[in-house]
Amino acid sequence: MLLDQDAEIGLIAEAGDGKRAVELMLAGGFDLILLDVQMPEMDGLAALRRAGAELPGAVIFVTSYDHYAVEAFEVNATDYLSKPFTPQRFRQALQRAKNRIRSGSQATDARVLEVLERIASQPTYLNRIAVRGARGTSFVDTKDLDWLKAAGNYVELHVGPACYLVEAAMAEIAKRLDPARFVRIHRSVIVNTERIWTVQPASHLAYLVTLTSGTQLRSGQTYRETMQRLISIRLDRLPGAHSGSSGNTFVTKRRGVKAG
Repeated sequence: MLLDQDAEIGLIAEAGDGKRAVELMLAGGFDLILLDVQMPEMDGLAALRRAGAELPGAVIFVTSYDHYAVEAFEVNATDYLSKPFTPQRFRQALQRAKNRIRSGSQATDARVLEVLERIASQPTYLNRIAVRGARGTSFVDTKDLDWLKAAGNYVELHVGPACYLVEAAMAEIAKRLDPARFVRIHRSVIVNTERIWTVQPASHLAYLVTLTSGTQLRSGQTYRETMQRLISIRLDRLPGAHSGSSGNTFVTKRRGVKAG
């Protein structure tokens, strides 16, 4: 634990959710609080409000948000840690907090709280998925995923020719993926829309989805409306589509098969 490596840090208490964080903050006596913007039971901003604005300790916010949010934090000159962070970045934020404590200036800027509150209310989607293996744990960026497939109590993550297996329910992963990028075309299959090359009618209710890698996936019959919404996307917004070119099409009709 990085805090253990600092000789000036004494007592350390850990909260697994927002409610426990409130209890610890109200107990008082802490000079430094590392607070995640989103936590189970209660998000970090709600926990901070519940504990009260006049906290005795300096607060370092921990986030897992995109660069635009990080820039907002920097403009407002507060302390934050953007996950995943390096030990060096952690030590930098810790030193800033110590300086604030020593100077007696520990109040959190109201503008910063406004930014955090706005971000905390947004849905959190997975940026990376941890994959455990014989050699340890590696991480797969969700933007690199081509498609996912349910396999019993596991989910297959397909990245190019590689396939990673994670122990998780498909439904659980599905709700943590950004719907602007991923679409479920079958109860067992989720596709990265940026990897779709063509969609062909395969029957009255099903479609054949071909990825840029050449992989072909068949949609489930109950996902017909989902597929119709997908193929209604403008051509010029799809990967592989070129303005002014008639060589690339998104929806094609297979010979001998009538479109549904």
